[in-house]
Amino acid sequence: MKATSDIALISSQDRCQLKARRILIIDDDTALCSLIADFLACQGFAVDSAQDGRTGVIRVLTVDYDLIILDVMLPVQDGFEVLREVRKQSSVPIIMLTARAEQQDRIAGLERGADDYLTKPFGPRELLARIRAVLRRIEQPLDRGILRVGDLALDAHARTVSRGERQLSITSHEFDILSILMRLAGRVVSRDEIAAILYKRESTPFERGIDVHVSHLRKKIEADGKVKIRTVRGTGYVFVVPGDEP
Repeated sequence: MKATSDIALISSQDRCQLKARRILIIDDDTALCSLIADFLACQGFAVDSAQDGRTGVIRVLTVDYDLIILDVMLPVQDGFEVLREVRKQSSVPIIMLTARAEQQDRIAGLERGADDYLTKPFGPRELLARIRAVLRRIEQPLDRGILRVGDLALDAHARTVSRGERQLSITSHEFDILSILMRLAGRVVSRDEIAAILYKRESTPFERGIDVHVSHLRKKIEADGKVKIRTVRGTGYVFVVPGDEP
């Protein structure tokens, strides 16, 4: 991780926005843990670490963390087992790390309740961006079942979507697709990932169902231009807010 050159580029404003958050890193790579911890400490975080899955679970369930950085490949209990056990008792945000680029690993993490993922190797600015995005989505800790972007609100428990005071009429598949895209706002999500979560299978080259659902979603949520779903040709979709686009 190329931390040295990037750390200096993080603004003092970023540090102020992120200070006082407490993060747990669960990774058996002690050198990487130390590097991430030092970098995040410079941004005002309090950082702990655990080097095996079982210890990580115990710490997550006994300490009030704001966010967990969880590696997939761990001794004692792997990252997916840790995620499954934590999700039985906690909704703490979790970013998963994997050294494997296989799409199936990413899908498995999202299906089990991960909030985002990063593939190793990664840069500290990318990690910081992912942390900021996830924390923004859970800024109201008593309302974690609701995702908000501007006046667009998705209630995961009631399975409703609203703009301001007006509830939108959307189908079950539209709701699930919007939930995936909002959870991973700013991240390109492939059609295969969406299909695997919705239909428990890979998409096919001739499948138009997801495209149709997204087309209908656009008509319902993009009326004022404050948010939009952008198509990445040949790949998938990304949920973006004007001003946050690269």
